Amino acid sequence: MDYKDYYKILGVSPEADDKTIKRAYRDLAKKYHPDQNPNDKSAEAKFKEVSEAYQAVSDPAKRRKYDSLRQDYESWQRYGARDSFDWSAWGQPGAENYRAMSEEDLARFFGSAAFENDSSFGGFSDFFSMLFGFGNGNDKPRSRRNTVGEDFFGRRSAQPRDGYDLEGEIVISLEEAYNGGPRRVEVNGKVLEAQIPQGVADGARIRLTGQGEPGSNGGRTGDLLLKILIEEHPGLRREGNHLRTTVDIDFYTAVLGGEISVKGLGQSHADNRFSIKIPPRTQSGKTFRLKGKGMPVLNKKNQYGDLYVQAVIALPQDLSEAEVRKIRELAQRFDRA
Repeated sequence: MDYKDYYKILGVSPEADDKTIKRAYRDLAKKYHPDQNPNDKSAEAKFKEVSEAYQAVSDPAKRRKYDSLRQDYESWQRYGARDSFDWSAWGQPGAENYRAMSEEDLARFFGSAAFENDSSFGGFSDFFSMLFGFGNGNDKPRSRRNTVGEDFFGRRSAQPRDGYDLEGEIVISLEEAYNGGPRRVEVNGKVLEAQIPQGVADGARIRLTGQGEPGSNGGRTGDLLLKILIEEHPGLRREGNHLRTTVDIDFYTAVLGGEISVKGLGQSHADNRFSIKIPPRTQSGKTFRLKGKGMPVLNKKNQYGDLYVQAVIALPQDLSEAEVRKIRELAQRFDRA
């Protein structure tokens, strides 16, 4: 079995904090997402590898277990990697004779073709499955909604069995969170359309009813739960329903007053710029509030947060000698005062 360096895959150090890991995952997921690389098998493989690494080190319990294995494995390498590494010490209970089961093996073993459609099986590497189980995020198989008429191994009976709920993640921009609307997602090779609610928060989940694992013997199909990950915006910072940004104002406008334009979010490029009146003698750091120019309030029609704009005075770079003399005269006047 091949060891996986999940930190190297994500391009972060083993000491990276959760925020750094999350940012790295978002960047890589966006880069290798199938939507950005249609029919590119290498990008698809990289996307799966990155997703697996994030699953392993984003969860505190999984990360602790992986870090312990990593230290043991690196110690084994430092001392010459003699004999074979003892994977059985890290596998799931009863995994001493571990062999990764294929989707076909699972279908034959459990007697249900439903497993063939479950991305939790077969979507992860042998290494991940050995360490954390079948890849469903738990150390034991998930419970079913309806187990009437099934034995311990979940073999099919005449009773209906509901399908599993499946989980996934979708990375969107702050603009998409603002505007909402349909978004195409690909799950197990199947293209679906998810409806992004206006004002959705980072980490929220949306449910696609009936897009999970099929049931058997008349049982209902499970749902697909998509976790929303919102990319960091280069110019705006979100705080709940409010937005914050900074804007440079020139020295003359700060002293004499004037009007500036600031970029926020809107339904289109035509309505995402707002004007701010700058009063004379504005100090650097002053914050202006634009009411109702923030994020839409989730499930509240026509309600928005505010946009807070902090002014930063930018000194001119190309002052003439005459202008410098005037400023020097002003400085001398202030000194005398």
